[in-house]
Amino acid sequence: MTAQEISNNASASRSFPGLSLGAGLICIVLIGIDLRPALVSIGPLITAVQAAFGLSHTEAALLITIPNVMMGLLAVPAPGLARRYGRDRVILAALALLLVATLVRALSNTAPLLYLSTAAVGGGIAIAGALVGGFIKANFSNRAPLLVSIYGAALGLGATLSAAVTGPMAAHHGWRVAAGFWAVPGLAALAAWLFVESSRGAGPVVAGRRYQLPFKDGKAWLIGLFFAADNFLFYALVSWIVPMMREHQVSEATAGLVLASFTIGLSVGMIFAGAISFKSDRRITLAGFSLLTFLGLVAIAWSPTLAPFVFMPMISFGIGGGFALGMTLPLDNTRDPDEANTWSAFAILIAYLIAATGPLLVGALRDITHSFDLPFRLLTLVGLMMVALTPFLTPKLRP
Repeated sequence: MTAQEISNNASASRSFPGLSLGAGLICIVLIGIDLRPALVSIGPLITAVQAAFGLSHTEAALLITIPNVMMGLLAVPAPGLARRYGRDRVILAALALLLVATLVRALSNTAPLLYLSTAAVGGGIAIAGALVGGFIKANFSNRAPLLVSIYGAALGLGATLSAAVTGPMAAHHGWRVAAGFWAVPGLAALAAWLFVESSRGAGPVVAGRRYQLPFKDGKAWLIGLFFAADNFLFYALVSWIVPMMREHQVSEATAGLVLASFTIGLSVGMIFAGAISFKSDRRITLAGFSLLTFLGLVAIAWSPTLAPFVFMPMISFGIGGGFALGMTLPLDNTRDPDEANTWSAFAILIAYLIAATGPLLVGALRDITHSFDLPFRLLTLVGLMMVALTPFLTPKLRP
């Protein structure tokens, strides 16, 4: 679930005198719904895709790892593309790329084409998601908290729908239909953004102040590592929950519902975190969410089939809360929006490059041990790392 999606390049913005709050809200919801299914739907399909292409668990994990790498790498140049070509034109192009890539992946008949189209999926998600926050801040700044929370809920809704629907659809119509179906939300998002582009004012793109990525700032690294642990867990779990449950003799339909409950908990956690966090020092709240995730991971690692509809949403509720608050940490430690954007880009770069190894590590350990037991137990250490990092996430005091 990406930080630039909430706080991004407001300096690469235009005004939209003809775009009402209602129209903007619809566009934000449609793009939010579109930016998760192509990623989350791979979890329920991963066993079928493995069989179709003869992939090992490690090779199948690349279908989640590759988009995460793209999301990390492309977070940095996305604001520059927006400054050069116009934010909303770039979003439009990214949505078109995501739509085409989703269809091509569903029709792929070779592993190289499967991986190439998966990379394109990640590229579309990365660039579009990295610029939506700037659109919100530029056009509805006085209502930004409301729209940001609605956007986060739309991301969760897209993830939940794809988690719940993909498995049953694949069972009846095959994995290719189930994978290609998620191009439909892309059509709606693309139509919405064509409307946005047609409503664009004639003002010039305003270039903001440029900051260097904070590679030498220890606090920026702490934020990046916390955000990395949070996303590492999300992508590892969303990739392998269904295969892990199936390994423990849970039916395919029930395993899909467990995944759906996981994504619901994520969405609720994001909204709840935004509703209760008002102080810039968020350490206690972050610790609470992180502790919930850790305890849920311990329960699942101890007994995967013991109340998964309780512990999986508990894990994701903590992950969602940590994600939402983690996205605010760059704002708490910077002086102006442009510096905050740079810190956000840095956090995404570190977080998603590390998070990309999550699905791959779990898949590789499954190949080696022939069981998901050990990799899921090791995930508890990542949850413990989240808890351990929270005392150090104090906001930076500035004169």
